[in-house]
Amino acid sequence: MLSVEEQIRVIKRGTEEIISEEELKQKLEYSIRNNIPLRVKAGFDPTAPDLHLGHTVLIQKMKHFQDLGHHVIFLIGDFTGLIGDPTGKSETRKALTIEEVLKNAETYKEQVFKILDPAKTEIAFNSHWMGKMTSYDMIKLASSYTVARMLERDDFAKRYSSGKPISIHEFLYPLVQGYDSVALKSDVELGGTDQKFNLLVGRDLQRMNGQNPQIALTVPILEGLDGVQKMSKSLGNYVGITEKPTDMFGKIMSISDQLMFRYYLLLSDKSLEEVERIKNGVESGKIHPMDAKKDLAEEIVKRFHGYVEAKRAREWFEQVFTKKEIPDDIKLFEGKSDEKLIDIIKKLGFAPSNSEVRRLATAGAITINGEKIENVDLSLGAGEFILKVGKRNFAKLKLK
Repeated sequence: MLSVEEQIRVIKRGTEEIISEEELKQKLEYSIRNNIPLRVKAGFDPTAPDLHLGHTVLIQKMKHFQDLGHHVIFLIGDFTGLIGDPTGKSETRKALTIEEVLKNAETYKEQVFKILDPAKTEIAFNSHWMGKMTSYDMIKLASSYTVARMLERDDFAKRYSSGKPISIHEFLYPLVQGYDSVALKSDVELGGTDQKFNLLVGRDLQRMNGQNPQIALTVPILEGLDGVQKMSKSLGNYVGITEKPTDMFGKIMSISDQLMFRYYLLLSDKSLEEVERIKNGVESGKIHPMDAKKDLAEEIVKRFHGYVEAKRAREWFEQVFTKKEIPDDIKLFEGKSDEKLIDIIKKLGFAPSNSEVRRLATAGAITINGEKIENVDLSLGAGEFILKVGKRNFAKLKLK
């Protein structure tokens, strides 16, 4: 194992806050002295079938602990998913069915092993202990916290002050997440900055149950492709980890140069020294920012699709964008991410009617980023795309 100081340096990479760093050092010292790995937990509610790069910031931090020799626990909140995390919500979330939760949970298990080592990762489901709780147990758990303490939480406080309803079951969410830490005897819990309250509840409940309180470690919320709002499917500024290699590559290439280095810090496996070298190279003009961004995009695509697909995605991008196989006077179309392709093509004047657009699609004469498109009634989502209609009609689409 690395020394405490060396481990702290790795752990602090891209970390927002550690509560507390001194306690973490003590746990690491104990771990090294007794050759006992720390139990590091992070929970994910399977509320949607696919993960995006924003979710992987937390998984990447889990990998840091795993690489340091610690025991990581990927907790799937199949029980908390039924409650619905109220964090950051201005109204009560719609509850999922058990069937939806379990289906999404299976896809999560497949996706996380693109980053974590399956042989060294414990997969846990919080229904295993919460599902066995009696009504008496739940009442006892609910008695651990007061309503006043719950209203200290920012999102609850805002909803209460504005007169928006808060359901009783939403107060249970942080308590159940906190109890997960008791059940798993976690030494460290990871979460986004928006999860700080829940992580601290875990510390309190562990103390109440005679356990040494966990370290609460938060990581930043990753900005989406727009560089402003957090990455979110609902906002259309996301990169899904199950997306096609070329789509993933192209989306990453659309981010700003400034945002690129935040992605390097939070998503890349490159060392801090290497990231700093690349940054200095770009700032001094020795490295072209486009080349640095291509390297980042290739690394991320490789993680989820493998070496061959990552190389192909890079070659595709260079063929379409770098080698100028498209005209210099290409049209630019700026629109909304939910706009249908068929309407965009007509607005560009590439076809006069819906029937003509569909005829061209059937003939294989419409491509997006080099791939033939048959369904022209789809929306492409946020990002930049190269549209080709027929042999000579090109347009660069910037959709937000």
